[in-house]
Amino acid sequence: MAIEHVRLSQQAKDQLVKLKRATGIQNWNVLCRWAFCVSLAEPSIPSPKKIPADSTVEMTWKTFGGAHHEIYYALLKERCHRDGLRTSNEVLSQQFRLHLHRGIGYLVADRRIKNVSGFVERVATVSPNNRRAGKAQPR
Repeated sequence: MAIEHVRLSQQAKDQLVKLKRATGIQNWNVLCRWAFCVSLAEPSIPSPKKIPADSTVEMTWKTFGGAHHEIYYALLKERCHRDGLRTSNEVLSQQFRLHLHRGIGYLVADRRIKNVSGFVERVATVSPNNRRAGKAQPR
């Protein structure tokens, strides 16, 4: 497995603290899973940038993914393939960090997320038919 540990930037930690406070979701890994998926649903490739690992929030890949860690890994590999990127350990690790941090930023910037209901509304608006994050499907 290319990704053994996940360490967040201080900015991402601060953003997750805000999300934890708003939603009542206490586990870093649960919020990180949702953030990762929100970013994967966005069709654009995350902007390449150096993200510092300067916070005290660190978890193993298996803690991040829980019982479904292999599925998250497969999703990451598929996304890299679809984006025309290699699937070397280095690229997978870099793309994971970019998607995770972008997703955290998307969630914390969403004004609907004032409580857990707003959080559920936000993550439920991402669908395969309309991959733009945050855009609800017409019924």
